[in-house]
Amino acid sequence: MSSRNWIFGLVVVSVWINYLDRGNLSVAAPQLAPDLGLTATQLGVLMSAFFWTYSLLQPVGGWLVDRFPVANVYAAGFALWSLATLATGFAGGFAGLIALRMLLGAGESVAYPAYSRMIAGMFPEQRRGFANALVDAGTKGGPALGLFAGGMLMASAGWRPMFWLIGGLSLLWLVPWVMSNKSILPDKSHTRETGSFAEVLRRRDAWLTFGGLFCFNYAFYFLMSWMPAYLVAERKYSLRMMAVYGALPWVATVAASLAAGAKSDQWIRRGAPAFGVRVRLATGGLLVFGIALAASAFGQVWTGMALLILAFAALGVFTSQVWAITQSLAGERLAGRWTGLQNAVGNLGGVVAPVVTGALVDQTGSFLSAFLSASAFVFLAALAYAALLWRKPMGVEPT
Repeated sequence: MSSRNWIFGLVVVSVWINYLDRGNLSVAAPQLAPDLGLTATQLGVLMSAFFWTYSLLQPVGGWLVDRFPVANVYAAGFALWSLATLATGFAGGFAGLIALRMLLGAGESVAYPAYSRMIAGMFPEQRRGFANALVDAGTKGGPALGLFAGGMLMASAGWRPMFWLIGGLSLLWLVPWVMSNKSILPDKSHTRETGSFAEVLRRRDAWLTFGGLFCFNYAFYFLMSWMPAYLVAERKYSLRMMAVYGALPWVATVAASLAAGAKSDQWIRRGAPAFGVRVRLATGGLLVFGIALAASAFGQVWTGMALLILAFAALGVFTSQVWAITQSLAGERLAGRWTGLQNAVGNLGGVVAPVVTGALVDQTGSFLSAFLSASAFVFLAALAYAALLWRKPMGVEPT
């Protein structure tokens, strides 16, 4: 195995860990909330707290990975978020959980700027689709693994051991990463010329990607935060059923993302216009996602699950392309800063969605209005990405 493939393989594994750690509060919620006496609104605030620091520190993460060795920055962030996960198992109340979720968000804030920086430096345009899809597979496979393994562990041992085990095992990833540190981006990409935040903010296409990601993330983090509670409370799944069937939509996302990423690269290598291919796939995925998500709320138990799986598959088509679009627009010079700003604005959707959902559930007694609101945001995201085709990008050829 080449050095590049080994390093990128470690990156992909770390993404699974990242999203497993990020989503484990939602897995624990059916036990944790009654154990600590939390309302749905308080649970929504807890799920939102991660994004307070995660969103705020994204530009800082973008600056750090552009300015310092990306491998070292990423290792520090990884260690911080893994320790926060482990410590969550010792939390005794609402305030302590908020502090630990904010610490988790701070550690993970370097992740996406680092991924984007590394992919932009390691892969040419015609191979970035599948590379991004592999990263994206981890963002969906992590929650799937967390739902299945975490749900099973919680059903037999409780929510606290789940956090202890996941956090402790996560830290083991640092061993091969640190040992491989000297071979990670050996061309010292952090010393290359980089642009400024102001340069990104002057780009109109940047603001389309910022707004599009915000709208998408509202729906994505609604699902990531609340789907386990929804399946247990509204669909009446047992914890074990939630663990098995709740993982299936994420598996569909992984498969669709990998397929769409590989296919887009294939079309581009055969001469199809790269930017057009990626934006059209992203927009089409969002449209199907929005329709299937809304329809799933009206279906019976198994019809609703089938529609939810379709929605997640369409979600994967979008997410396989979203960061390749950003990398094409930004180029390697702006990749870290652009990704940091885009994720800062985009993940405000994660701040809003869990809290709004908790309030809607408390007020209405069901998840229907939450599903319809999330679907509306998905359609707005589709409009934002479609608009990229109607103007000439400044950083790439509009092909």
